[in-house]
Amino acid sequence: MTVFHFTGIKGSGMSSLAQILHDAGNQVQGSDIDKHFFTEDPLRERAITILPFDANNIQEGMTVIAGNAYRDDHEELIRANELNVEVIRYHTFLGNLMGQYTSVGITGSHGKTSTTGLMSHVLSGHAPTSFLIGDGTGHGESQAEYFAFEACEYRRHFLAYHPDYMIMTNIDFDHPDYFGGIEDVVEAFQSMALQVNKAIIACGDDEHLQKLHANVPVVFYGFGAENDFEARNVTKTTTGSTFDVFVRNEFYSSFEIPMFGDHAVLNSLAVISLCNYEGISAEIINQQLLSFGGVKRRFSESRKGDCIIIDDYAHHPTEIKATIQSARQKHPDREIIAIFQPHTFTRTRTFLNEFADSLKTADAVYLCDIFGSARENAGDLTIKDLSDLIEDCTILKTEEIEILLQHKNAVYLFMGAGDVQKFQAAFEKKI
Repeated sequence: MTVFHFTGIKGSGMSSLAQILHDAGNQVQGSDIDKHFFTEDPLRERAITILPFDANNIQEGMTVIAGNAYRDDHEELIRANELNVEVIRYHTFLGNLMGQYTSVGITGSHGKTSTTGLMSHVLSGHAPTSFLIGDGTGHGESQAEYFAFEACEYRRHFLAYHPDYMIMTNIDFDHPDYFGGIEDVVEAFQSMALQVNKAIIACGDDEHLQKLHANVPVVFYGFGAENDFEARNVTKTTTGSTFDVFVRNEFYSSFEIPMFGDHAVLNSLAVISLCNYEGISAEIINQQLLSFGGVKRRFSESRKGDCIIIDDYAHHPTEIKATIQSARQKHPDREIIAIFQPHTFTRTRTFLNEFADSLKTADAVYLCDIFGSARENAGDLTIKDLSDLIEDCTILKTEEIEILLQHKNAVYLFMGAGDVQKFQAAFEKKI
């Protein structure tokens, strides 16, 4: 039996893919740095071996799956080359894998992970479904009919895929270390649109997505009346949202979701549109939407004493605004406290004013030092440049975390894509 060795197994997509291959009965191992990441927990639950990086991990007869973060000069990949061991990049392997199923890709500048989690949960209520989610969760079914997967636009990695369906949630400028501007992002999505085999399900409220050309049907969803699938009569409560769906102006069904914010309605509408296209009954869709438990680090809520703590991956101004909106819907009578750690100097510099504007929608703002990437230069940018744009903003140190306790009856939003969880852990110890 071939042994699959993952170089960089703790990466979110890599961890998910390793889980899928393991669940399908393959022999899987991997290597990574020693630091703990939440993505390794499901690997350890499956007793998948995780080794430190070492050239000697590579043996003849293996297939090496290489994470996108590691270049060809990594010691394990050099060793694989010396032994004539097959090395396949993560996105290439995934592109080949999906040909065995009815594949449903989910892409977009925001909302990919949440929508992929929701899509895989709803499809699983209809037929066996394998899935790969960007929060480090993967699951393989030996008799799977569907394969739902998150497709990332960064460095145009999603162009390795030719899925049956592609959900496109939105197009926004992000990853300024790679994309030259919004036109460059749009061009990447346009290239992706031409690689889809059956249909594209796109948010018609997004002006960039409206302009896409494709060789397959493009089905639009959204709040606007011109969409094929339209959400009407949206009612938001402290337990979630309800809405009616009209398909080309004809009433289809009413749905209820235990999620918050406009973006949650849109993500659900994307899933409903795909399922309707695949002939899945409204009854199954509604039942699965109602039982969805969420994905990791996306509005993950816990309580400590009278404090409500929410952990969220929001690392772009659009996402911060959506997370604060969701918190206000669920907890309208509480003070909303934003604790934000910017991720990468490039992104912080590019969106400095937009970050300030989105954070101002909270009642109080605390900023953590910028979490930089090893691949970039900080220049003269510091967290003070952002704090200067926000009135009464505090720069937070872990050793001064008790300052957060001055707020009473509050919701604490810990947001960021770096290691903002260490601030959350320090705070929880102080409560």
